[in-house]
Amino acid sequence: MTRHLPKLPLLALVLLAAACAPKKPPATMEAPPASARPETPAAAPIDRPATVETGASSIVPGSQDDLRAQAGGDTVLFAYDSYELDGEARATLLKHATWLRANPNVRVTLEGHCDERGTREYNLALGDRRANSAKNFLATQGIDVARLSTISYGKEKPAVDGADEAAYARNRRAVTMVMSR
Repeated sequence: MTRHLPKLPLLALVLLAAACAPKKPPATMEAPPASARPETPAAAPIDRPATVETGASSIVPGSQDDLRAQAGGDTVLFAYDSYELDGEARATLLKHATWLRANPNVRVTLEGHCDERGTREYNLALGDRRANSAKNFLATQGIDVARLSTISYGKEKPAVDGADEAAYARNRRAVTMVMSR
């Protein structure tokens, strides 16, 4: 009498062998020639910040343009031979502080500038006091000073050319410049 193996274990072995058998490769299709392929835009880099659509332009959050748009500008002005912040300058810097709190990874440099009158050395010192005046105000608003640096350009980088009071007034300034995200 021949002993028969139970059918269930034999069936399991057959299925296991079939599962391990080499698979037939799928049919390959040739790629169409480059001239026949539809144009597709390149994907944006993953680390690229999203943009905010504002009418006809796109503004990158945390950028210089974003600061200008959200804070109503990046510049505060000073009176002649002064580094004291007036009410308008403080209001602008309050907006800068709000923007900096909303963008915690951003570092800025506060640039101090002067009009063309006075010596180079005097204007470098005055520009430094203007930049530090803006920096100190931002620090009083809770912005970490490690995110704030200063530089003075004195009279070397005028915003506008001219030798009249209107030009001088626009050149006596501190500018908040976005450095990094």
